[in-house]
Amino acid sequence: MPINYKQELNPEQYAVIASGDGPCLVLAGAGSGKTRTLVYRVAFLLERGVSPENILLVTFTNKAANEMKERVKQLLGFKPDGLYAGTFHSVANLLLRRHADHLGYQKNFNILDQEDSVSLIKGCMEDLNLNVRGQNFPKANVVQSIISYARNCHQDIAAVVADRYGYPQVVSEQFDRIAQNYHAKKKQANVMDFDDLLFNWLKLLEDFPAVKEQLSNQFKYILVDEYQDTNYIQAAIIKHLAGAAKNVLVVGDDSQSIYSFRAADVANILDFPKQFPAARVFRIEKNYRSTPEILSLANEVIKHNRDKFEKNLQPVRVSGQLPVLIPARDVYQQAHLVSNKIIDLRDQGVDYVNMAVLFRSTFHSAELQLELAKRNIPFILRGGQRYFEQAHVKDMVSYLKILANFKDELSWKRVLRLYDGIGAAAADNIWSSIQNYSTLVELITQNFPIKNARARSSWSRLVTMFQSLTSIDVTQRGSLAEVVIHVMEAGYKDYLKNTFDNYKDRLDDLQQFVDFVMTYDSLDTLLADVMLSENFAHDNSKDKDNAVILTTIHQAKGLEWKYVMIIGARNGDFPHYKSLDNLKELEEERRLFYVAVTRAKDELYLFYPIRKNTFQYGEMTGGPSMFISEVDDSKYRTTGANRFISEDDPWEREETVYYD
Repeated sequence: MPINYKQELNPEQYAVIASGDGPCLVLAGAGSGKTRTLVYRVAFLLERGVSPENILLVTFTNKAANEMKERVKQLLGFKPDGLYAGTFHSVANLLLRRHADHLGYQKNFNILDQEDSVSLIKGCMEDLNLNVRGQNFPKANVVQSIISYARNCHQDIAAVVADRYGYPQVVSEQFDRIAQNYHAKKKQANVMDFDDLLFNWLKLLEDFPAVKEQLSNQFKYILVDEYQDTNYIQAAIIKHLAGAAKNVLVVGDDSQSIYSFRAADVANILDFPKQFPAARVFRIEKNYRSTPEILSLANEVIKHNRDKFEKNLQPVRVSGQLPVLIPARDVYQQAHLVSNKIIDLRDQGVDYVNMAVLFRSTFHSAELQLELAKRNIPFILRGGQRYFEQAHVKDMVSYLKILANFKDELSWKRVLRLYDGIGAAAADNIWSSIQNYSTLVELITQNFPIKNARARSSWSRLVTMFQSLTSIDVTQRGSLAEVVIHVMEAGYKDYLKNTFDNYKDRLDDLQQFVDFVMTYDSLDTLLADVMLSENFAHDNSKDKDNAVILTTIHQAKGLEWKYVMIIGARNGDFPHYKSLDNLKELEEERRLFYVAVTRAKDELYLFYPIRKNTFQYGEMTGGPSMFISEVDDSKYRTTGANRFISEDDPWEREETVYYD
């Protein structure tokens, strides 16, 4: 039986299905059924006699591509063999298998995975005598990441190295040489990395008109999902592939473009009507996910962006409660209030898995993770490791553990291996010598022989640092922050910069760690809290099927929960203070906030700490995020913290002081 499109789709979706020839931009708001629209459009084309091999459907994940292919199959009742549906990279691989010889590759080329790519770059650096013993040069994994980013956003490598990553000119000048050597080695070995798949696909279209004409004639209908997440190369590929009819239908939401750090460019979707002057713009604005109150707040938030398409999410669901804004005294009370709300919902019969806590950056959840662990509330962290399990945080904790317990073998070996010239074997040998001493003070005032010159130099630096650390009275409030800062300034910052491509995010994590430890006047208490969090993570693994979801907003995109709590919605934290002087960055921050709000189905709670204790500036007070304060206060209600504290709660019931 043919599909009854009018009956199975709403009028907005049906308009796209029935009138989607030529260049079309489909602005699909959050929760509006964009995947459904794409699937039905493919089925519509196939039912009208378009051959599967004449349709190209590209998206960003294999999971999404497989889901759409399966749904097309279910709709039609048969599998449309020959349909080109997959990620940009998977389609590129298929096409390059046919045409790689035009580019000087053999068609049986191999594809490098991340590890292989880094290994090859390491060899290129050795050829150029870079990153050899004792050199303070970025590691191969950092070099690979920077080369990849520059290529995907179509920018000069040296400029990216200097402007985005902050390396000096003497370092940035070397990156071009490494990249040229790297690309030459790949071609010689008949291998491509993941970036080459897209780059070479585009090169085929740009440099070989016959291939471009062949592919344009084959793909009579092109459909692209999540177009707001495309980078320069992906958008250029789509433009080149568009044939005379330009049957290009792209679906996306400019208000959910939040991946510029991955080289995604929101201008691709904003400028689509300029790239295709005859383009028609469709809007799918009916939202099936959230209550009218949540959508009203979301619409009000995003309207303050300048660079955007006008749209208005329209609710299908019946009315619910207003989003709630909850000021907390500080991050500790914020964690306490969120935990109270989770327990309250649980007592009402809500499963943990239907609750999610969202935050801009993982470090915003540090205090909450400790509070949940103390109260035995199961949680799963999406988007990376738990805060105290991250490598750079564990490194800092290891220094503190040595101060607390001189005989901690694991912490000593972890710290030792951070230093140049000290590998696993050298660390074992040094640890054997350390055991001959009774105290840290005794150790750092004595000398013991280390044969390797690089290891000996590194040990000397480590001893000098511990001599300074032992002079700090760690029983004084704020002194533990001094310890962490001293470690960072004594070389750990340089280690991060040369080891991780996201070192700036890791520095933000450690700055938060500084502010976190400054509230402690006992090293033992601090370490006990941190260990409680780590042990809870392992003991709690059995509860993974019913646990509260903690996630960064970037990881939450595309997901939804009945009850959503956003924490850290404080000005200067969200939006990040560094974005305030850059309109482009500020608007992406606002889009990020919009994505967070639109994850909520039934209820939305916005928490922010009024007071923030920092080592650098002392106690700071602040109000809610500008993304909240710029919205009419009829879109939410503000509730004092004491509404979330019961009569027998150990927290004192004091009136919350609102920040004006």
